Amino acid sequence: MMSLKKVLPVLSCFFVMGIVDLIGISTNYVKQDFGLTDTISNLLSISLFIWFAILAVPTGMMMNRWGRKRTVMTSMAITLIAMIMPLVVYNFPMMLFAFALLGIGNTIIQVSLNPLLTNVVSNERLTSSLTLGQFIKAIAAFLGPIVASRAALWFGDWKLVFLVYGLVTILCGVWLSLTYIQEETQEQKVPSLRETFELLKDRMIFLFFIGIVFVVGIDVGLNTTVPKFLMEKVNIPLEEAGLGTSLYFVARTIGTFVGAILLVKFSAKRFFTLSMLVAIPATLIILFLGKMWSIMAMVFIIGFAIANVFSIIFSFALKRKPEKANEISGLLIMGVAGGAVIPPIMGVTADLFSQAGAMGVLLLLMVYLLYCSRVVQEEK
Repeated sequence: MMSLKKVLPVLSCFFVMGIVDLIGISTNYVKQDFGLTDTISNLLSISLFIWFAILAVPTGMMMNRWGRKRTVMTSMAITLIAMIMPLVVYNFPMMLFAFALLGIGNTIIQVSLNPLLTNVVSNERLTSSLTLGQFIKAIAAFLGPIVASRAALWFGDWKLVFLVYGLVTILCGVWLSLTYIQEETQEQKVPSLRETFELLKDRMIFLFFIGIVFVVGIDVGLNTTVPKFLMEKVNIPLEEAGLGTSLYFVARTIGTFVGAILLVKFSAKRFFTLSMLVAIPATLIILFLGKMWSIMAMVFIIGFAIANVFSIIFSFALKRKPEKANEISGLLIMGVAGGAVIPPIMGVTADLFSQAGAMGVLLLLMVYLLYCSRVVQEEK
């Protein structure tokens, strides 16, 4: 039986994990403030998400020695520094550096926080608990554009969002630090890089890894593209278009909340397939729309449909080889580097064609996830 005194502090840290989604609205404001192209402004995504490719696997390996809770605490300290930097100096190089630090901190927390949750919940509750964590993460995500736009309108400084999220990071860090969590002692040697990457020889683990790359690419791609898509289609200013990102995260938040309830009783495999069967038609339809509220409606449907895909894939992988949870977590979070790979591809596509072309890239990724869901259903 799980203890809420231990579960709640761990779940609260998913809010800090959600700070990574500030990349979307920040990219749009930085592009506007410094007069950048899509290709150049999307370098922010690269500076953030490249660290998932570099640090995720080493973090998963070393977590055997450091301990999961200590690793989470380290990540929160780095995240706090990243929140302070734009408030001190605001220029494009500093923003690249700040988001690089945010990427480092977020890589570490994503690798360590999901396995830490297994220390305080049962295996039967893992999928729904991970989904609940994603619900809390989504709250941070959808509040980001709202706080940034209100700060810009009320105080003339959108960057105050970093102050707000820095304070929340401190509160969550203190709460977790005061909570005792029993972890298994790790006497065995730290696995080598070769031993960790050999896990990808497992067909399903490899399938899950690519799935994480694509679902994060979709998430970050929508985060950054929805405002630009709205500005291009219906000619509205960024302050209004940014609310499209908030609507997407509202939908994702509602979706994860509903998912956390339904996944307690319903098959995650079928839920995965149904999610993609809803998201793909909505993404196709949005390419042909020209009215603000019809576009917003499709954005909501897409956000709701894909809300639980990340946690479902992650739980499948952890359950497949629970004795390798730390290493698998590191591998899968390395896949979050999809957030560095996909937006630049979308940016180049948008510069060559239009924002509709960028959305077309996301459609192709969703088709793969539908294939992934079918393979999972067929696996015994």
